[in-house]
Amino acid sequence: MQDSVVLVTGASDGIGFVCAQHLVALGAQVILVGRNEEKCADAAATIRNSTDNGTISVEIADLSLLRDVRALAGRVLDKHAHIDVLLNNAGAFYRQRELTAEGLEYTFALNHMGYFVLTGLLLPALAQAQQGRIVNIASRAHRRGTLNFEDLQGEHAYAGWPAYCQSKLMNLMFTYAQARRLEGSTITANSLHPGFVRSKFGHNNPGVAGLVIRLSQMILAISPEAGAKTPLHLACAPELAASSGEYYEKSEAVLSSPESLDREAQERLWQISTELSAKILQ
Repeated sequence: MQDSVVLVTGASDGIGFVCAQHLVALGAQVILVGRNEEKCADAAATIRNSTDNGTISVEIADLSLLRDVRALAGRVLDKHAHIDVLLNNAGAFYRQRELTAEGLEYTFALNHMGYFVLTGLLLPALAQAQQGRIVNIASRAHRRGTLNFEDLQGEHAYAGWPAYCQSKLMNLMFTYAQARRLEGSTITANSLHPGFVRSKFGHNNPGVAGLVIRLSQMILAISPEAGAKTPLHLACAPELAASSGEYYEKSEAVLSSPESLDREAQERLWQISTELSAKILQ
């Protein structure tokens, strides 16, 4: 990873932070992306103090807003001729349905559209790398997800956990569709389940929902260091240079849910996402 350029979203804490820290230690130039400027600055300072091998820079963006995603991509492309690894990690769980300033439901906007738009905008830089890698953090929760194309954003019926599971299903379907489009190129695209990680995931939810998540993490969750093992494997392992369109758990390629493998649905989701992003970014 020496001198490789790696962009990690949601990198101010949790597995994103651990991945960034390890990648810098391996000699990479890491772009740490987060929404909170103070938290990102603190995370970058901690990483700088822990290693003198690679370098780390910070970019502030709200990845639930597609205009912020576009602005972020523009800044990154201006500063870097190539990107070796794009690690799409930012995501959240929203118990209550809320809309972004652009009118999208938050879970759909951050967990799916953020991945979709940022990846598309950074493809030129990934193509300039010797071997570009797209690594999408998904979840085993995708196995409980189902796509309702008539109500993708929960306008008519919304519940937080089903919406989250659906967004993780979208991560896999997007990855598979992206990998097909990259066949014959030097770029690969893979997704993964990091495990149930003890982090600040879900802490944005008030009341009983937030309390249940915190207690579950205390009792059942693995450490961020353990959760970072699979994404780091996908980002770094030389033997995965030709691996694309795969889903990984515990650093091993496994079969994802039958619904995630539906090519027609993958292409329909791709088309909807393309049209929606074009409408917002016109």
